[in-house]
Amino acid sequence: MGGAVSAGEDNDELIDNLKEAHYIRSDLVEQAFRAIDRADYYLEEFRDNAYKDLAWRHGNIHLSAPCIYSEVMEALDLQPGLSFLNLGSGTGYLSTMVLFSLGRFPCKIIRSYVKQRPGKPQNHGVELHADVIEYAYQKLDTFIKTCDSFDKFEFCEPSFVVGNCLEITPESRQYDRVYCGAGVQKEHENYMKNMLKVGGILVLPLEEKLTKITRTGYNIWETKKIIAVSFAPLAQPKNRDTGKSKAIPLRKCKQSTAL
Repeated sequence: MGGAVSAGEDNDELIDNLKEAHYIRSDLVEQAFRAIDRADYYLEEFRDNAYKDLAWRHGNIHLSAPCIYSEVMEALDLQPGLSFLNLGSGTGYLSTMVLFSLGRFPCKIIRSYVKQRPGKPQNHGVELHADVIEYAYQKLDTFIKTCDSFDKFEFCEPSFVVGNCLEITPESRQYDRVYCGAGVQKEHENYMKNMLKVGGILVLPLEEKLTKITRTGYNIWETKKIIAVSFAPLAQPKNRDTGKSKAIPLRKCKQSTAL
C-alpha cells in the first residue's frame, strides 16, 4: 500500500503532506518523523524516491510506505519508559523513530502529550536477514554521528538480533508495545498477542488489515482494524516440523542521554 499522499521535495514536505492527509495526527509522531530524514535509509542511487508515499525494496532491504509508518506510530501510542519490540525490524528506520518516543522530552509541547513513566525504555528488533541488520547498524551509526536532535531528546538506542520472530519463546519476555512488519497468519495471532504485557498494544498486518490489539486483561483483548494493507507474509521457521523454538537473545539497549 502507498501512494495516497502527494510526493514531497524533501522530508519536511513529505511530513506536511502526511499531516494534511491526517496520517500524522499527533505532535509526538510529527516530531519523531521530522527528526529522521527518510532518504538517509535509502541506498544512494535510490534517494530520489525517498519522499514518495511508496514502499521500497532492494534485495532484502525494505521500507514500508510513509503512510503505513505514520499509522503504526499513531496506533502504538508510545510513551516514555515503555519497552518496544519490532518484529522484522529491517533498516531500523521505524525503531529509530520509536527511540525518540520512548525517551523523555524536555520540550514543553511534547511533554503535554506524553505521560512520564518510571524505568528505562527498551527498544529491541528481530530481523531475519543478517545483511539487513548490518545495514541497520550502519544507518544507526551514521544517524547518531550526524543527528542534530541530541540536544532535545533523551533516548534509548535500538538493538537488533538475527532470527525468525516465530522462533522466539513467548514466555521469555513481554513488552509494552510490539509491531510486526510482515503479514501474520491467523494461526500466529495468539503467539503475537502473548508477547504483550497487560495494558500493552500490538500493531500488525492481520488478514490484510493493519490491526491494533490492546491487551486489557490477562485473557481480554480489544481489536481495532485500521486500514487495508498488503504485506509479504511472515517467513516460516526452517525447523517448523520439529516443533522446537529458539530462545532468541534480546540484548539490553544502550541508553543515550543529551549532553
